Amino acid sequence: MRLNKKVCLWLAASLAINVLTYNGTRLLTSNWYHYDMTTAIEQSIPFVPWTITVYLGCYLFWICNYAMGCFQEEKKAVRFLASECFAKFICCLCFIIIPTTNVRPQVIGEDVFSRAMRWLYCTDAADNLFPSIHCLTSWFCVIAVRNQKTISSWYKYLSVVLARAVCVSTLTTKQHVLPDVVVGVLLAEICYRLIPFIYPFSRLF
Repeated sequence: MRLNKKVCLWLAASLAINVLTYNGTRLLTSNWYHYDMTTAIEQSIPFVPWTITVYLGCYLFWICNYAMGCFQEEKKAVRFLASECFAKFICCLCFIIIPTTNVRPQVIGEDVFSRAMRWLYCTDAADNLFPSIHCLTSWFCVIAVRNQKTISSWYKYLSVVLARAVCVSTLTTKQHVLPDVVVGVLLAEICYRLIPFIYPFSRLF
């Protein structure tokens, strides 16, 4: 199955709004006050440097499942991409209205995972946390495949397992706190269910 013009346009829109949401908002909010939502629950979660392999390795998972979400029936592909764009737009508003941050642990190990964590902390600022883009995107990977009859049940189950693993990794790498994770997953699910009823997107289905 080939990508038609409509799906390609929505895919381009998805990539554009992702850049705007994650990077563009930082230009606006970098000097604003940022809220820290960390609670005793997150403080009790151990810092596990090796889980950076899940946190960074998920990009391959995203590419594979988003491709499957795009290479399906046009109506379903457009719904998938439109809901993803809508969710990212809401994330953009959240990053502006409720700028968030957290306090990261001091990484003192010299093993490969500790070095990777220090690199991550240096390259990825502790902001734009609520909701978690990592968790939202990973759950959209589940949404992308779960209703496709041509995809095996074992892969659908694997996608759920991988998405949950990514959510856990955002906590064990101390990149996010629990509200970021929960709202990220819920936002993906809610937007996918609501998008057919939201004007003018409803005309696309």
